[in-house]
Amino acid sequence: MASIVRPSLLRQTAMAARMAQAAPIRSAFVKNSTRAAAFHTTAKRELLPVGPLNKPAPVPPPSPAHGSYHWTFDRLLAAGLVPITIAPFAAGSLNPTTDAILCAMILIHSHTGFQNIIIDYVPTKHYPKSRKATMWGLNLATALVGLGLYEFETSDVGVTEAVARLWRA
Repeated sequence: MASIVRPSLLRQTAMAARMAQAAPIRSAFVKNSTRAAAFHTTAKRELLPVGPLNKPAPVPPPSPAHGSYHWTFDRLLAAGLVPITIAPFAAGSLNPTTDAILCAMILIHSHTGFQNIIIDYVPTKHYPKSRKATMWGLNLATALVGLGLYEFETSDVGVTEAVARLWRA
């Protein structure tokens, strides 16, 4: 990319240099005592934050809602999805209650998974407004999917029967 732009930049620089050689133009715009460099560097920035090198990173206060209980709930929910997914097909029973529990577990599992992704990859420190917007977007999407699954369960065949029909097709 730089090699494409370089000839046009050099041409402009050469034309400006020829124009500045004329005495009236040079005396009007540039004093002989002050010259500006053609290329400037950015401001000097430190690579490491200011402070002692061995200062530990701040640790947030422990919270059961955002700590091990949250992780344990996610793991238990994921492990509970395995039998509830296989049970209707293995037993041959298409119970609406089991279907509703399966839909609710899939919805909660998906919501908490996407919430963990947002928490990990959209930090509040750097993007506070984006973090709030993505969380609201996730909540809205979860509500819409929940409404769609409810409609599909009550006015159509249900998720388990739909999967069984797709499997036979």
